[in-house]
Amino acid sequence: MTCALQSYQSSTYAVKNDRIVYIEGESYVENVVRGYDTVWAYFHENKNSLISGQSLEANVGIILSCGTFSYAHMPKDFIYITGVSGTLRTLANAEKNILSEVYGISRNTFMPSVFGKSNRNYYPKSDVEAVEKSEYFTRIQEEVDTMVNAKRSILVFFESEERLLEFYNCDRLASMKHLLLRGKVTLLTRTFGRGTDFICRNQQVLANGGIHVLQTFFSKELSEEYQIMGRGARQGDRGSYRMILLENDLEWVLGSDWDKKINEIKGSTLYEALNDERTKLYEANCAGKTCGINQCEADHNKSKNFLDAIVNGDMNIVQNFLLEQNRGPNIYANVSRTVLLIDATGSMSNLLSATKDTVCTMFERASEILKEKKLPSDIFSMQFVVYRNYNSQAEKILEVSPWETKGSGLRAFMNTIGPEGGWGAEAIEIGLWHAVNESETRESISQVILIGDAPANSQGDVSSKRARYGENYWKTTKFSKPTFYQDELKKLKDKDIPIHTFYLTDYAKSNFEEIAKETKGRCEFLDIRSSAGIDALTNYVTEEVLRKAAGSQGEEAVKLYREKYGKVTFTS
Repeated sequence: MTCALQSYQSSTYAVKNDRIVYIEGESYVENVVRGYDTVWAYFHENKNSLISGQSLEANVGIILSCGTFSYAHMPKDFIYITGVSGTLRTLANAEKNILSEVYGISRNTFMPSVFGKSNRNYYPKSDVEAVEKSEYFTRIQEEVDTMVNAKRSILVFFESEERLLEFYNCDRLASMKHLLLRGKVTLLTRTFGRGTDFICRNQQVLANGGIHVLQTFFSKELSEEYQIMGRGARQGDRGSYRMILLENDLEWVLGSDWDKKINEIKGSTLYEALNDERTKLYEANCAGKTCGINQCEADHNKSKNFLDAIVNGDMNIVQNFLLEQNRGPNIYANVSRTVLLIDATGSMSNLLSATKDTVCTMFERASEILKEKKLPSDIFSMQFVVYRNYNSQAEKILEVSPWETKGSGLRAFMNTIGPEGGWGAEAIEIGLWHAVNESETRESISQVILIGDAPANSQGDVSSKRARYGENYWKTTKFSKPTFYQDELKKLKDKDIPIHTFYLTDYAKSNFEEIAKETKGRCEFLDIRSSAGIDALTNYVTEEVLRKAAGSQGEEAVKLYREKYGKVTFTS
């Protein structure tokens, strides 16, 4: 509690409806508590008259952690595991391995449809297109017009409610809204693409070609694409399917240089190229999930034993478990504090997922090595900081976790973070600005680890990109004063705080090398699009945490770590 009192203002929160809230995805949520950071935020904002006394009374107190349960391990408690899926054939190899090795599912049965061969009209080489933003809604409307004129019904699937409403409220749709009321045109979010049956009883519609399904985004999972496609041409009926994609939405699958790649694959090779890249990303992502499943098992089993002890009245086990679960960090004068800066723009979905899946492993391994070196295992803490760019509003351009001495807290924070935005060079200067602020606290920081796939904004970039919302907007935020990465770099350099950089693309290489060299940090290439990249991420971060936390024994601790867990090295 006292540790959080020193650092709670670093955590990103807002006050809405007399509550401390956190942003998750596209909206604020009120049912999230980030430990004592949230408790102190209530007291702080009550003092500022932004939280009422009634809300303060209702939302503060002693937090008692009673364990952690893993949904991934709950099925293991059942004698028999079986399931039904319409997308079994689309599983990635890593997913098949999880089903087999983790859950012991050894038999698969594929049953053909009782309705025979599908009557869906869909040809990937001609029915998938990517367009610029200026054409995007126009092409969707044209597709709708075509289906309506052909006296057919159309289901249009959008990635988010925000995008759906943007299309619904655009001028181009104004003259067509009466068609929505008549059931000829239905706008839906991706959620309705799984398990929702749309039945057509209009024989004229079926005779004219049936229901047409239009998907306006590229799914991160092939199984989702199959499910959305399957909302039409059901039970032997006729139907058709197309995709109209927004080019800059494809950054997550093509990378930060998507604008160059898109022109090379447009046309008949578009879908094949996108699917190949998606498969690589998804296989790597699934490898991270395997790591995540394994790292949750120990805590899950301890929590189950705790429940058994309550039932059996074994108060000794109950007390010891609660004591360990709620033990705060020991306060050392030389605690190592690491800020992990992560690019959270559109192309970084795999990095964000991998970080979430491996963070507990990082903590466990670092603690184990410190114990072997006869050092306190909790002599280090970490803070995760994600940055984006000036096309994200203030609450999303920088999101910050509490300082944590356990990986589970950081994993919970990463569960709320998703990729969004992206605008060429990114706002690394905002992340470094935050690191400088943390270095000016009483506890300061020991080092910064920066991971991304795009360089920092230039001074010209900062000025032009801030103009998107205007200085009047930024002046109302904590980012009121523009800054430049080299200015923040100098402040950290003057304090001898190293910045270790890990770049994911050649686009970021030169800038990341400069940042690391200026501060005497380490610079490495990280291929997060491969399964080996998951191990590399774990190793790189854990090594640098150990190097600082172990002090004079830092190099020996890293050597012991490499002997025990191996070393993964990439060359650019």
